[in-house]
Amino acid sequence: MGTGTSQGVPVIGCDCEVCTSADLRDHRLRVSILIESPETTVVIDTGPDFRQQMLREGVKKLDAVLITHEHNDHIIGLDDVRPFNFKQKRPMPVYAMSRVLGEIQQRFKYIFDKNPYPGAPQLVLTEIENQQELVIGDIHFKCLQLLHGNLPILGFKTGQFAYLTDVKTVPEESKSGLTGLKHLVINALHHKPHKTHLNLEEALELIQELHPEQAYLTHISHHMGTFEKINPTLPPHVTLAYDGLSISL
Repeated sequence: MGTGTSQGVPVIGCDCEVCTSADLRDHRLRVSILIESPETTVVIDTGPDFRQQMLREGVKKLDAVLITHEHNDHIIGLDDVRPFNFKQKRPMPVYAMSRVLGEIQQRFKYIFDKNPYPGAPQLVLTEIENQQELVIGDIHFKCLQLLHGNLPILGFKTGQFAYLTDVKTVPEESKSGLTGLKHLVINALHHKPHKTHLNLEEALELIQELHPEQAYLTHISHHMGTFEKINPTLPPHVTLAYDGLSISL
Protein backbone atom coordinates (compact mmCIF):
# COMPACT_ATOMS: atom_id res chain seq x y z
CA MET A 1 0.00 0.00 0.00
CA GLY A 2 2.93 2.31 0.76
CA THR A 3 6.72 1.99 0.81
CA GLY A 4 7.95 5.44 1.84
CA THR A 5 9.33 7.05 4.97
CA SER A 6 7.44 9.33 7.34
CA GLN A 7 7.74 12.19 4.82
CA GLY A 8 6.74 10.10 1.82
CA VAL A 9 8.30 10.54 -1.62
CA PRO A 10 8.26 13.07 -3.25
CA VAL A 11 9.22 15.12 -0.20
CA ILE A 12 7.52 18.52 0.04
CA GLY A 13 9.70 21.20 -1.51
CA CYS A 14 12.42 18.82 -2.73
CA ASP A 15 13.63 18.89 -6.33
CA CYS A 16 16.14 16.01 -6.15
CA GLU A 17 16.33 13.34 -8.87
CA VAL A 18 14.05 10.96 -6.95
CA CYS A 19 11.42 13.51 -5.95
CA THR A 20 11.14 14.78 -9.54
CA SER A 21 11.18 11.31 -11.11
CA ALA A 22 8.37 10.44 -13.52
CA ASP A 23 8.77 6.75 -12.64
CA LEU A 24 5.78 5.80 -10.47
CA ARG A 25 8.00 3.31 -8.64
CA ASP A 26 9.72 6.34 -7.09
CA HIS A 27 6.43 7.76 -5.72
CA ARG A 28 6.06 6.39 -2.20
CA LEU A 29 3.19 6.80 0.24
CA ARG A 30 3.72 6.01 3.91
CA VAL A 31 4.39 2.36 4.75
CA SER A 32 1.47 -0.05 4.97
CA ILE A 33 0.47 -3.42 3.55
CA LEU A 34 -2.84 -5.15 2.93
CA ILE A 35 -3.13 -8.90 3.35
CA GLU A 36 -6.09 -10.65 1.74
CA SER A 37 -7.37 -14.21 1.79
CA PRO A 38 -10.61 -15.49 0.25
CA GLU A 39 -12.39 -14.62 3.51
CA THR A 40 -10.36 -11.98 5.34
CA THR A 41 -8.79 -8.57 4.73
CA VAL A 42 -6.28 -7.09 7.17
CA VAL A 43 -4.21 -3.93 6.94
CA ILE A 44 -0.94 -3.41 8.80
CA ASP A 45 -0.58 0.26 9.82
CA THR A 46 -2.85 3.19 8.95
CA GLY A 47 -0.68 6.18 8.21
CA PRO A 48 -1.71 9.59 6.85
CA ASP A 49 -2.21 8.11 3.37
CA PHE A 50 -4.62 5.36 4.52
CA ARG A 51 -7.67 6.85 2.80
CA GLN A 52 -5.81 7.36 -0.47
CA GLN A 53 -4.43 3.82 -0.34
CA MET A 54 -7.85 2.27 0.27
CA LEU A 55 -9.35 4.21 -2.63
CA ARG A 56 -6.45 3.42 -4.98
CA GLU A 57 -6.76 -0.33 -4.37
CA GLY A 58 -10.56 -0.36 -4.32
CA VAL A 59 -10.79 -1.98 -0.88
CA LYS A 60 -14.44 -2.72 -0.10
CA LYS A 61 -14.08 -4.65 3.17
CA LEU A 62 -11.67 -4.48 6.09
CA ASP A 63 -11.77 -6.98 8.94
CA ALA A 64 -9.00 -5.69 11.22
CA VAL A 65 -6.05 -3.35 11.64
CA LEU A 66 -2.67 -4.42 13.01
CA ILE A 67 -0.34 -1.68 14.28
CA THR A 68 3.44 -2.05 14.40
CA HIS A 69 4.03 1.00 16.62
CA GLU A 70 2.66 4.39 17.56
CA HIS A 71 4.53 6.83 15.31
CA ASN A 72 2.26 9.12 13.33
CA ASP A 73 3.15 7.66 9.95
CA HIS A 74 1.73 4.35 11.19
CA ILE A 75 -1.45 5.34 13.06
CA ILE A 76 -2.67 8.83 12.21
CA GLY A 77 -5.05 7.61 9.49
CA LEU A 78 -7.16 5.57 11.93
CA ASP A 79 -9.98 8.11 11.73
CA ASP A 80 -10.56 7.00 8.14
CA VAL A 81 -11.83 3.56 9.16
CA ARG A 82 -15.22 5.29 9.54
CA PRO A 83 -16.56 4.26 6.11
CA PHE A 84 -15.87 0.64 7.05
CA ASN A 85 -17.72 1.18 10.35
CA PHE A 86 -20.72 2.54 8.48
CA LYS A 87 -20.71 -0.09 5.74
CA GLN A 88 -19.97 -3.11 7.94
CA LYS A 89 -22.11 -1.84 10.84
CA ARG A 90 -19.57 -2.75 13.52
CA PRO A 91 -16.52 -1.33 15.27
CA MET A 92 -13.11 -1.92 13.70
CA PRO A 93 -10.84 -4.33 15.63
CA VAL A 94 -7.41 -2.76 16.19
CA TYR A 95 -4.52 -4.87 17.52
CA ALA A 96 -1.36 -3.37 19.04
CA MET A 97 0.94 -3.52 22.04
CA SER A 98 -0.38 -2.06 25.32
CA ARG A 99 1.84 1.03 25.08
CA VAL A 100 0.64 1.69 21.54
CA LEU A 101 -3.03 1.32 22.50
CA GLY A 102 -2.48 3.94 25.19
CA GLU A 103 -1.03 6.32 22.61
CA ILE A 104 -4.01 5.72 20.31
CA GLN A 105 -6.42 6.52 23.13
CA GLN A 106 -4.54 9.72 23.89
CA ARG A 107 -4.07 10.91 20.31
CA PHE A 108 -7.66 10.06 19.34
CA LYS A 109 -9.26 11.03 22.64
CA TYR A 110 -12.45 12.16 20.91
CA ILE A 111 -13.11 8.56 19.80
CA PHE A 112 -13.09 7.26 23.37
CA ASP A 113 -15.12 9.99 25.11
CA LYS A 114 -18.11 8.79 27.11
CA ASN A 115 -20.35 10.62 24.67
CA PRO A 116 -18.46 10.68 21.35
CA TYR A 117 -19.77 12.94 18.64
CA PRO A 118 -22.07 11.28 16.07
CA GLY A 119 -20.06 9.76 13.26
CA ALA A 120 -16.85 9.30 15.26
CA PRO A 121 -14.87 6.18 14.37
CA GLN A 122 -15.69 3.04 16.31
CA LEU A 123 -12.67 1.00 17.38
CA VAL A 124 -12.26 -2.08 19.54
CA LEU A 125 -8.73 -2.11 20.93
CA THR A 126 -7.06 -5.44 21.68
CA GLU A 127 -3.61 -5.87 23.20
CA ILE A 128 -1.11 -8.16 21.51
CA GLU A 129 2.44 -8.97 22.54
CA ASN A 130 5.68 -10.59 21.46
CA GLN A 131 5.44 -14.23 20.34
CA GLN A 132 1.64 -14.18 20.44
CA GLU A 133 -0.28 -16.25 17.91
CA LEU A 134 -3.17 -14.23 16.51
CA VAL A 135 -6.00 -15.50 14.32
CA ILE A 136 -8.13 -13.08 12.32
CA GLY A 137 -10.69 -14.86 10.18
CA ASP A 138 -8.74 -17.48 8.23
CA ILE A 139 -5.36 -15.71 8.56
CA HIS A 140 -2.89 -16.75 11.26
CA PHE A 141 -0.28 -14.23 12.44
CA LYS A 142 2.76 -14.55 14.70
CA CYS A 143 3.75 -11.33 16.50
CA LEU A 144 7.50 -10.77 16.68
CA GLN A 145 9.25 -8.11 18.74
CA LEU A 146 11.70 -5.85 16.90
CA LEU A 147 13.68 -2.80 18.01
CA HIS A 148 13.19 0.58 16.32
CA GLY A 149 16.31 2.11 17.86
CA ASN A 150 15.54 1.39 21.53
CA LEU A 151 11.76 1.30 21.00
CA PRO A 152 10.14 -2.17 21.05
CA ILE A 153 7.81 -2.58 18.09
CA LEU A 154 6.13 -5.52 16.37
CA GLY A 155 6.64 -7.31 13.10
CA PHE A 156 4.22 -9.90 11.78
CA LYS A 157 4.62 -13.30 10.16
CA THR A 158 1.92 -15.26 8.39
CA GLY A 159 2.80 -18.58 6.81
CA GLN A 160 6.12 -18.15 4.98
CA PHE A 161 5.73 -14.37 4.69
CA ALA A 162 7.08 -11.80 7.18
CA TYR A 163 6.64 -8.03 7.36
CA LEU A 164 9.25 -6.08 9.33
CA THR A 165 9.32 -2.30 9.07
CA ASP A 166 11.09 0.49 10.99
CA VAL A 167 13.60 -2.07 12.26
CA LYS A 168 17.10 -1.37 13.53
CA THR A 169 17.65 -4.64 15.42
CA VAL A 170 15.97 -8.05 15.34
CA PRO A 171 16.31 -9.87 18.70
CA GLU A 172 17.55 -13.45 18.54
CA GLU A 173 14.21 -14.78 19.79
CA SER A 174 12.48 -13.18 16.82
CA LYS A 175 15.14 -14.29 14.35
CA SER A 176 14.42 -17.90 15.27
CA GLY A 177 10.86 -17.40 14.03
CA LEU A 178 12.01 -15.98 10.68
CA THR A 179 13.50 -19.09 9.11
CA GLY A 180 12.20 -20.80 5.99
CA LEU A 181 10.62 -17.66 4.55
CA LYS A 182 9.54 -17.43 0.96
CA HIS A 183 8.91 -13.69 1.19
CA LEU A 184 10.44 -11.11 3.54
CA VAL A 185 9.53 -7.42 3.51
CA ILE A 186 12.04 -5.34 5.49
CA ASN A 187 12.97 -1.68 5.76
CA ALA A 188 16.05 -0.11 4.18
CA LEU A 189 16.06 3.65 4.69
CA HIS A 190 19.01 4.78 2.52
CA HIS A 191 22.78 4.31 2.34
CA LYS A 192 24.07 6.12 5.43
CA PRO A 193 23.97 4.77 9.02
CA HIS A 194 20.84 5.71 11.00
CA LYS A 195 20.09 5.43 14.72
CA THR A 196 16.67 3.83 14.42
CA HIS A 197 16.47 2.25 10.95
CA LEU A 198 18.46 -0.25 8.93
CA ASN A 199 20.34 1.27 6.05
CA LEU A 200 20.76 -0.62 2.78
CA GLU A 201 24.00 -2.37 3.77
CA GLU A 202 22.56 -3.52 7.11
CA ALA A 203 19.31 -4.70 5.51
CA LEU A 204 21.23 -6.77 2.95
CA GLU A 205 23.33 -8.33 5.73
CA LEU A 206 20.19 -9.29 7.65
CA ILE A 207 18.57 -10.68 4.51
CA GLN A 208 21.65 -12.81 3.93
CA GLU A 209 21.41 -14.11 7.50
CA LEU A 210 17.67 -14.88 7.35
CA HIS A 211 17.97 -16.24 3.80
CA PRO A 212 14.42 -15.79 2.45
CA GLU A 213 13.72 -16.90 -1.11
CA GLN A 214 12.78 -13.31 -2.01
CA ALA A 215 13.20 -10.05 -0.10
CA TYR A 216 11.50 -6.70 -0.69
CA LEU A 217 12.87 -3.43 0.71
CA THR A 218 10.43 -0.87 2.09
CA HIS A 219 10.34 2.36 4.15
CA ILE A 220 12.60 3.90 1.53
CA SER A 221 13.84 7.51 1.64
CA HIS A 222 14.40 9.76 -1.34
CA HIS A 223 18.10 9.57 -0.39
CA MET A 224 18.16 5.93 -1.55
CA GLY A 225 18.21 6.87 -5.24
CA THR A 226 15.87 6.06 -8.09
CA PHE A 227 14.41 2.61 -8.61
CA GLU A 228 15.97 2.47 -12.07
CA LYS A 229 19.48 3.07 -10.73
CA ILE A 230 19.41 1.17 -7.42
CA ASN A 231 17.40 -1.96 -8.18
CA PRO A 232 19.88 -3.42 -10.73
CA THR A 233 22.65 -3.20 -8.10
CA LEU A 234 20.82 -5.45 -5.63
CA PRO A 235 21.28 -9.22 -5.32
CA PRO A 236 18.97 -11.25 -7.62
CA HIS A 237 16.65 -12.25 -4.75
CA VAL A 238 16.29 -8.68 -3.42
CA THR A 239 14.23 -5.86 -4.92
CA LEU A 240 13.03 -2.42 -3.95
CA ALA A 241 9.34 -2.67 -3.17
CA TYR A 242 7.04 -0.07 -4.72
CA ASP A 243 3.53 1.18 -4.08
CA GLY A 244 0.93 -1.12 -5.60
CA LEU A 245 3.20 -4.16 -5.60
CA SER A 246 1.18 -7.37 -5.24
CA ILE A 247 2.68 -10.63 -3.95
CA SER A 248 0.92 -13.98 -4.19
CA LEU A 249 1.46 -16.03 -1.02
